Amino acid sequence: MSLTRMETGQRMSRIVIHNDTVYLCGQVAADANADIREQTSTMLEKVDTLLAQAGSDREHLLSATLYIRDMKDFAAMNEVWDAWVPQGQAPARACVEARMARAELLVEISVVAALKK
Repeated sequence: MSLTRMETGQRMSRIVIHNDTVYLCGQVAADANADIREQTSTMLEKVDTLLAQAGSDREHLLSATLYIRDMKDFAAMNEVWDAWVPQGQAPARACVEARMARAELLVEISVVAALKK
């Protein structure tokens, strides 16, 4: 069994790789005071960075779970999401309304991806 943890702290690892699967910890916006589109965009930029660090990319996404503070922002968040996901490469996805760790956060994502071969 192959298991690698990256950027590991007391509470969590930002990246865990088990065999050929990459798990990322939840990612949030760079600026929690931005609107939903900007929060979604910078959150997905963080996902791109971590996936690259792990040896994967958005073309290898297996699943994504999105947590959104208020479903009134669902359509705007999806505009950014739809532009980010490569055509024909959409992962299995769930999106739920949830209370966030900080009130100003509007969206968070957790993803699982395959390693690039």
